Amino acid sequence: MTAEPAARRDALHAKAGHAFFASFLGWTLDAFDFFVLVFVLPAVAEEFHRTVADVAYSITLTLAMRPVGALLFGWLADRCGRRIPLMIDVVFYSVVEVLSGLAPDYTTFLWLRALYGIGMGGEWGVGASLAMEAVPAKRRGLLSGLLQEGYAVGYLLAAAAYFFVFPAFGWRALFFLGGAPALLALYIRRQVPESPTWQRTRPDTRRIVQAVIENRGRFLYLIALMTMLNLMSHGTQDIYPTFLEKERGLPARTVATIAIVYNVGALFGGLLFGGLSDRLGRRRAMVAAALCGFAAIPFWIFAASPWELAAGAFAMQFMVQGAWGVVPAHINELSPDSVRGFLPGFAYQCGVLIAGTVAYIEAVFATRFTYANAMALTAITVFTLAAIVVGLGREKHGVHFGQ
Repeated sequence: MTAEPAARRDALHAKAGHAFFASFLGWTLDAFDFFVLVFVLPAVAEEFHRTVADVAYSITLTLAMRPVGALLFGWLADRCGRRIPLMIDVVFYSVVEVLSGLAPDYTTFLWLRALYGIGMGGEWGVGASLAMEAVPAKRRGLLSGLLQEGYAVGYLLAAAAYFFVFPAFGWRALFFLGGAPALLALYIRRQVPESPTWQRTRPDTRRIVQAVIENRGRFLYLIALMTMLNLMSHGTQDIYPTFLEKERGLPARTVATIAIVYNVGALFGGLLFGGLSDRLGRRRAMVAAALCGFAAIPFWIFAASPWELAAGAFAMQFMVQGAWGVVPAHINELSPDSVRGFLPGFAYQCGVLIAGTVAYIEAVFATRFTYANAMALTAITVFTLAAIVVGLGREKHGVHFGQ
C-alpha cells in the first residue's frame, strides 16, 4: 500500500470521526436539555402552583412539536446539506433551554417548551443522517448503537446535574446549564465536513417530493415503528423519577443515583444490540430486546429496596435502549438517499407525536391507581406491540448509501 492511498484513507477516517462525534454530542446535549425537566417536575409544579400532571403536560407539548422541527430542519438538510442546519438547530435549542430557566410563569414555560420541541425534533434526523452516511456500512449497527446512546449519556448527565446542582441551586440552574450546547456549533463549523453522500446526490425540491410520494408506504410503516419504540422509551423513563420520589419516597440524590445506574444500563444495551444487529440483522436484534424487556418489569417497578429497583431499572433500560440502539442504522438504511435528511427524522418525530401523551396519561392514571400499576401495564402493552410491528417490517441491512 502506497503512502498516498494510506494518507487518503486516514483523512477519510478522520472526517468520518468528526462527523460522528458532532452528531453524537449534539444528540447527547439535546437529551440532557430534555431530561433535566423529568427530574424537576415536582419542583417546577410547586413553584408555579400547578399539579405534577400539569407540568408533565409540557413534556407532551415538547414531544408534539418535534415533528415540526424534523420537517423544517430535515427539509433543509436534504436541500442545503447536513452541516448548516445542524449548526442552526443546536444554537436554537440551546437558547430556548436557557430561556426556559428564566420563565416567570407556567404559561410562558409551556410556550418555551413547545419551541424547544422544534429544536429537539430537528437534531436527531439531521445528525443521524450525517453520522450514518459517514461511517462504514459493516460497522453501521455498532456505531448506530453508540450514536443513539447519546440519548442515555444525556440522561446520565442530567441525573448528575440533578445530583450536584439541584440541591444547592434549584431547578432553574439546570436549564441554564442547557445553554452549553451552543458551543458545539463552533466545532461543527471548524471540523465537520459535509456528507459525501449528499454531495453526490444533491436532490432538488422536485426529487424530494417525488421520493416521499413513491415511498409513502414505507414512511407509514416507519411512523408505526417509531410510535412503538417511543412508547417503550417514554413510557418507561419520563415518569420513573417521579415514581421513585412520590410513591417510594426516595430523596433526590437516591433518585439521581438510580437514574445514573439505569442509564449506564441503557448505554451498554444500545452498544450490545447495535453490534448484534450487524450479525443477526436489524429486526431480530430489536425483537429480542423488546421480548427480553418483559422479564425486567417486576424488578423495575415492584422491587422492595432502592438497590433492587436500581438493578431492575438497569435491566429495563438495557433492553429498551438495546432496541433503540439499532434505530439510526435501521431507518436510515430504509430511507432513499434523496430524503435521508428528512424521512428518518420526520418519521421518528411523528412517532414521538403519537406516543407523546404517554407521560401525561401515566401521571393521570397514577392519581387514581398507583404509578407502579400504571407504568407496569404500559410496559407490558408496548413491548408486545413493538415486537409485532418490528417483526412485520423489512430491512436493508448493510446497504451502501449513495450508489
